[in-house]
Amino acid sequence: METLIIILFVLGYLCIALEHPIRVNKTASALLTGVLCWTLFMVAEPSLTVTESNEYRTYLQHLSTKEGMEEVERMTSLELFRGFVSEQLSEHLGSIAQILFFLMGAMTIVELVDAHHGFRFITDKIKTRNPKKLLWIVGWVAFFLSAVLDNLTTTIVMISLVRKLIPNREMRLFFAGIIVIAANAGGAWTPIGDVTTTMLWIGGQISAGNIMGTLFLPSVVCLLTPLLYLSFTLKGTLGDGNAPVLKDHGMQVGTGRLMLLLGIGALVFVPVFKTVTHMPPYTGMLLGLGVLWVVSELINPELDEARKKNYTAAGALSRIDVPSVLFFLGILLAVGALESMQLLHHLATWLDRSLGDQRIIITLVGILSAVVDNVPLVAASMGMYDMSVYPQDHLIWEYLAYCAGTGGSILIIGSAAGVAAMGMEKIDFIWYMKRVSLLAMLGYFLGAFVYLILQPYLAVHH
Repeated sequence: METLIIILFVLGYLCIALEHPIRVNKTASALLTGVLCWTLFMVAEPSLTVTESNEYRTYLQHLSTKEGMEEVERMTSLELFRGFVSEQLSEHLGSIAQILFFLMGAMTIVELVDAHHGFRFITDKIKTRNPKKLLWIVGWVAFFLSAVLDNLTTTIVMISLVRKLIPNREMRLFFAGIIVIAANAGGAWTPIGDVTTTMLWIGGQISAGNIMGTLFLPSVVCLLTPLLYLSFTLKGTLGDGNAPVLKDHGMQVGTGRLMLLLGIGALVFVPVFKTVTHMPPYTGMLLGLGVLWVVSELINPELDEARKKNYTAAGALSRIDVPSVLFFLGILLAVGALESMQLLHHLATWLDRSLGDQRIIITLVGILSAVVDNVPLVAASMGMYDMSVYPQDHLIWEYLAYCAGTGGSILIIGSAAGVAAMGMEKIDFIWYMKRVSLLAMLGYFLGAFVYLILQPYLAVHH
């Protein structure tokens, strides 16, 4: 049965990677994979790999305390096994729900700010027509915007901007490539900038202050490398025509600055809230959403209900990317099944025996994230390594946050930011591989090198 579940997991992965050729949405493939993995695990015969694990022994001890030893002895091995699987599923679902509510809260806040045209206060400041100068401006704005928001939202905002600034399509594609690299690099060094760093932060593998301090310089190098190269090699012009000036939309523009400040404030508040109260991050995100929701309902009371709904959190909630949320649910459920079956633990043991050095293993995980979605890779890595052996802020977690966050830039399909850019600008996979992949890989390896050189000095306080 274990072999069958592994085959199912691999097939599910292939369906996700080949989403466009097979014309099946990756969310559907992820949900089917997640549910079927757990179903097969539940109906399977008890596995020695599972029943001899520490988790299973802990479950039996807990059940004996709760139900009594006599009751446990009357239960068959199959009943005990299914009870264990059910409890494992509940535990994983609780962990996954934290990530999903965090994402839904963040996505709703961003949609709400966008509805009020709040992001115009950032994009309208850019005036230059020099391609190389604009490249640096766009790259660093995307880098820092991604650190505060997230790489997917930043990519959407910044590509919308360069569409207005750069009529020349070939030039615009280079900018889109830099935006993908910048958004992924910027998201890697903050706990709210990239979903994989968020997963590690929520899971307790990294702390907010430490990850920002240790990964900032490597992330800067990851972006700086392709920017310096293109500063010498980029040729061409932005094209004719100026960016069209958006008309003021009355109350949206009037309230845009307020919603932008509140939105960014709410997102930045989350790590502060967790540090001060020790509450889970999703509660801070939902608190911020609640505040913005109240403000969105109270401002501009003169509008009728139908028009007002477009500018409230209720309207923003209806526009968030729900398939992406369900994709995370499906893929994390599938990885959770492999973790509960102890397969990831055995994989970690095999990798340690084969390669030995965790730095090599994590570097390979980062490169693999260019081909496969980095969310399940990080989820698998979190299940592979025990926190009792590798405590919070250990090299393995910090380096994983960097590699999984930035390695996805190597191919256009390797990150949410890349997929968004591909869809918006119709970027060809082969074009990106020829023109951008090498730059992204060079930045990835140099940033990794910087982290590994600095890590012994940064680790003194661990």
